[in-house]
Amino acid sequence: MDRLSIVLTLVVGSALTGSLIIAVLSLGWYSWPAIGGAAATGFLLSWPASYLISRRIKRQDPAWDETRVDNVEGVIPDPSSKEV
Repeated sequence: MDRLSIVLTLVVGSALTGSLIIAVLSLGWYSWPAIGGAAATGFLLSWPASYLISRRIKRQDPAWDETRVDNVEGVIPDPSSKEV
């Protein structure tokens, strides 16, 4: 479980969904199915994109130990423990 990706989901989701809706509108597709499809696609891709961004941030941090991710016992981490 990556807590940074949960926080990034709000920011990445709004930016991604907004970008997709602007792209659809700039192509001249002004129908509700096109706009709804872009919004749904942005909503569905927000968590995977934020997870990839979180991994990249942590990979580029010199003080971060990426090998600790493999030592996690469960899906939900202990709230009192350090970040995975």
